[in-house]
Order: sequence, then C-alpha cells, then structure tokens
Amino acid sequence: MLNAKLRKIGKAFAIALATLICIFYFYVAYPLWGLFFNGQRHTNPPLTPPWALECWIWDNDFNNAATVDTLVNGYRKYDIPVRTVNIDSPWCMRFNDYRVDTIRYPHPKEWFAKKKADGYRIVMWTTTMVNSKNNDTPIRNSEEWFNEAKSKGYLTGNGQQNSWWKGKGGFIDYSNPEAMNWWRGMQQSVFDYGIDGWKLDDTATLSWYMAGPIPFLYRNTFTGLMSLRTYMDHFYRDEYRYGLTKNPEFITLGRSIDQNFHPEGFAPLDAAPVTWVGDQKHIWKTKETLVDDGNKKKDLIVTGIGGFEMAVQSILSAAKLRYNIIGSDVAGFSGSKIPPRLYIRWAQFSAFCGLFLNGGHGERALWRRTAEELETIRKFSWLHTELVPYMYSYVVTGHLGGRVLQKPVKGKYHYLFGDDFLIAPIYQDELTNQVTLPGGRWHYFFKDSEVFEGGTTFEKSFPLGEFPVFIREGAMVPLNIQRSYTGLGNVTNTGKDTWLIYPGMDNTFTLYHPDKSGTTTLTMKNLPGQVEIRIADARKPSVYTLRMENRPSKVLFNEVELKDSMDYAFDQQKQRLTVKIDGVRDGVIKLIH
Repeated sequence: MLNAKLRKIGKAFAIALATLICIFYFYVAYPLWGLFFNGQRHTNPPLTPPWALECWIWDNDFNNAATVDTLVNGYRKYDIPVRTVNIDSPWCMRFNDYRVDTIRYPHPKEWFAKKKADGYRIVMWTTTMVNSKNNDTPIRNSEEWFNEAKSKGYLTGNGQQNSWWKGKGGFIDYSNPEAMNWWRGMQQSVFDYGIDGWKLDDTATLSWYMAGPIPFLYRNTFTGLMSLRTYMDHFYRDEYRYGLTKNPEFITLGRSIDQNFHPEGFAPLDAAPVTWVGDQKHIWKTKETLVDDGNKKKDLIVTGIGGFEMAVQSILSAAKLRYNIIGSDVAGFSGSKIPPRLYIRWAQFSAFCGLFLNGGHGERALWRRTAEELETIRKFSWLHTELVPYMYSYVVTGHLGGRVLQKPVKGKYHYLFGDDFLIAPIYQDELTNQVTLPGGRWHYFFKDSEVFEGGTTFEKSFPLGEFPVFIREGAMVPLNIQRSYTGLGNVTNTGKDTWLIYPGMDNTFTLYHPDKSGTTTLTMKNLPGQVEIRIADARKPSVYTLRMENRPSKVLFNEVELKDSMDYAFDQQKQRLTVKIDGVRDGVIKLIH
C-alpha cells in the first residue's frame, strides 16, 4: 500500500518536473538562448577585414557633417590615426527609411564620396524598427508610412508596436521575402554611397510582449511563430550576409555582451565580425569629485557598474564565448564630461582590444583637451594600429576554429592578448595595480629590461603614460610601423614587415598578411651560444628587432656575415638589435653570442 502511494507520488512528481522543464525550455531557454541551449554559439567567428581593426572615431553630441569633418581633419592634422568613421543616430529622415537627413548631412553623395576618397571607411547605425513616432528625426509622425508597411504584412506580430529609445514602431519581418525586398530597396540608396558596414543597435531584443502578466517571447511572422532568439539571429545574420553581397569587406558592429542581458551573447558568432559591449558612462572608481554642469559636486566613487569596470568585465565575458574582435566606447558612451585620466586609461586598455572605438558623448577633439591626453592617446592609438598584423593573424586562427585574440586568465580582469601579451588592466583611478603572471618569463613592455618570473603575483606602479602590459619571452610579434611615437620603429619601417622578437624560448609564429598575400612563418630556436630564426616565405622587406642585453659577436644570414651599421645595428641603451633583410623569401638569421 505504501509502495503504491510512493509510486503515485513519484509519478506525479515526474510529470510536474517534466512540465516545468518543458515550460522553461519553450518559454525561457529556447526563445532567449536558442536551440539546444546556445545552439547558435556552436560555430566560429567570421573573417574580420583588416581595416576594421584600425582606429574608429564618432560623435554623438551633434552628429552632423560639420562635426565629423572637424574630427577627422583635426585627427589628421595632429597625426592621430583614424580609419573608420561611425555615423550614429540620428542620420535618417525617420526610423528606418534610409534617407539621409540633408540638414545634418548636406549633399550626402558628394560628402560620402569625399570621405571614401580620403581613405576612410564608413559604418552607419541602424535597427530593426519601422517607426510610427520618431524622437529626433525631421519626420516625427510617420504613422501613414508605418501603416502602409503593416497593411502589406511587412512587420512581425501583425504590426504590434513597441516603444523604444528612439520612438515607437514595429519590427521588420526578416522571414517575409516581400518585406525584405522593400527593406533592401530602401537600404540601396545608402549602399550606393559605398558604405562599409552597419552598426546594429539591438532593438531585436525587444521583440516580445506581455500577454497579461506573462511575458511572451514569440511573435507571429510570415513563416509562423518566431522566438526572440531566432529573431535576434535573423537581425544579425541577415544584415551581415546581405551587406557582404554589396561589399566583400562589409562588416557589422553588433553587441556581444552588455551587462547581464543575454549572457549567451547578443550576436551569433558567425555574424559577429566586430562587436562592442554596450553604452557605459564616463565613470570609474576614483577619490576625486567632478563639478557637473549645474556646478554641483558629484562624487564619482562607484562600484564600476555602468562605467569602465563594467566594460572590462563585459569584454572578458565576451572573450570567454569566443567573440574575437571586441571593444567598447573609449572613455564610455554617456555623460557630458570625460575625466582626463579616465580617457587615457580607457584608451590604453582599448589599444589591447580588437576594436578601438573612440566616440560617444563628450569632447573627442583631443587638441581641445589636455596636452597629456593628446600625446598619450595618440601614442596608444598608433600602438593599436601597429598591432594590426598581429591581431589579424588571430582573426584567421579564430575563424579556423583555433585561438581567438583575447583569453581571460588568472588575476583580476587579466587576459592574454594573443599568446604573447599579458594585460592586467588598470580600471580605477590608481597608479598601482596587482599583477599575476602566467608561467614563463615576462618583460614589462614599456621598460623591457625589467624581467619577471611567471607564476608570481606582485604590485607595481604604472605612470599615466604606461599601462600594465607584459610580453612573453619567446614572443615574435609582427607589426606595421609608420611612426616613431611608440619607440618600436619610425617612418623608415613604412611598407615593411617589422617583427618584435624576445629570444629566450623556442617558438613559432605564423603571420597571416592583412593584404591577403599569404603567410610568413618565423621559427626561433635558442641554442648554446646562438639564436637561430628561420624565415619561411617572407612577403616584404623585413625588419627584425630583437631584445638583447649585449651586442652579438656575429650576425649571419644564410651563413653570410652581415655588416654592422649597414645590415644591422645594436642600441646598447635600448638593448635592441635591429636586422634588415630585403629581397628574399626564405632564410635563416643566426645571432652568435
């Protein structure tokens, strides 16, 4: 009798548990995370084009042609590198009709053509929305336009509207071919300007509604009920893939991780060539106060939520999910004033992220800020630019299923940048930071005569012009050097492959050339009395800069002794040997102690 009751209770419990699992799966797991719990994660990131690894600039206080011109011309005048200009919202007549607001951007055809001729890439902001009400565009009321799209079945949920930060509207139906023809037809006018990408601001995550007191995470579409996660995937994948049909180096800038929303990641990995981690404030943990526009003192001591620390946390969370090219708005997105030291530290951190995205609210014209900000941020902007060949090599390895660019390791917010750099970010207003090094031997990057044993934890002071960056003994880092700001070379390195090498450990590195010309592989062996560097398939004249305490007695290339001061030079003060090799594809450099 007792056993029968227990069996009955057990059966009822099993049914209840199965019911709860089904409810959880179909109402939470599937619509939020995708098929089979993060099924959209099981892939590799795409090939990010090299131009997107260089520095970006944008403004969100005025957002017009005159402001963009002032920024890019000023950055060129003060020799601060910029490759990409992000045109953020608002730029269109209404959301999203893809007609350029000619008050903000007069003569857009000529203006875009001039930017392209000057060598800039253009990325423009967009979302999934077809608006009936618009907050900050020339056309505020667009109900007639919205109702036309609704009547033709171009919107999900039979045109049910949501309020969002730019007004009110419905969601374009990516599963409806006629809706896509209409949507792509509007986009074509912007594609005709030669744009290079979309910044996808994720309204797709709002694609749900309340069914009474219960959130319903599905909407009706042309092909039937579609979950929130599936709609988000359509947004990121469809916009990226269609863009590639217009431009083979097209990118989308999408969200990867943003606070605690969508911990599985916003964009699916295969549609995430470049990502950022949402809109942080211009804040960090500091003992100072800031006088705001109302002349009231405002304490800036915060726990990091919403500021610099949150950006670091989100980037490392995204890296764990195998997003490859990740960044944040340098100094944060929102706020009226950017504290100078925060701007410097955030730029230093961003130099060692895949995306260097300098923009948002606040003064971005560095020549109007302090001289220290101008000089330091210029130096780290060029350092990031010099690292493009190194970063692009990890774009390729990540795409092929191997190592991505950033990898979190032991230590608070520590990560490996590639295999060769350890970054221990300063995320608060302090000069001292605690560093934990992985195994091996490490050089402090900004004074590489300082050597540290791996497996140790220590505190170190980092002046405002430096950052906690350590380079592994055995590193062979390909660089593209055009200036002298970083001290790694100068204008004579332009057009050459420059390698920064730290002998001491055997290693191999394959450079995937950003110009798509193939690969070059260096193999280093540290032998008794000599260092041997084997070069396979060099594609350009090359400069090899090696960290060495003493001048070698001989430098050989393919067993021929090179001439001091002609083929190589040793700088005793910097403890660096520079060897120049031109006109050969294969060979062996030998450094005899």
